[in-house]
Amino acid sequence: MSEEKTETTMYQLADQFIALANQLGQTENDIGKVGTALRFAAARYNAFEAAIKSSDLEAEKENALNWFSDEYKGMLNENLNDHIKNPPGGQKASEEKADDSVQVFKN
Repeated sequence: MSEEKTETTMYQLADQFIALANQLGQTENDIGKVGTALRFAAARYNAFEAAIKSSDLEAEKENALNWFSDEYKGMLNENLNDHIKNPPGGQKASEEKADDSVQVFKN
C-alpha cells in the first residue's frame, strides 16, 4: 500500500498562520499588536527569502522591495475587497461600532 503525499497549498499554509494570529489575538486581546507582529514576521521572512534566492542582494534590493511590495499590495487589495463584500460578522462597516485601532485608516 503506497502513501500519496499531497502538497500543502499556499492557502492552506496561510490558513495556519491566520489560525495562530487569531489565537494570539484572543490571548493578547489586541488585533493591532498581532497584525503588526505578523507584518514584521512576514517582512523578516521575506528578507530571508530574498537573501537566499539572490546572488547579489545589495544590487537586487530595490527589485526585491518592489516585487514583494507589489505582491503584498495585490493580496491586500483582494482581501480588502472580499471584506467589503462580506464584512466580518455580517455587518456593514457603517453599522459596526467605532474601533480606535483602525483610526489610522480614516481621513
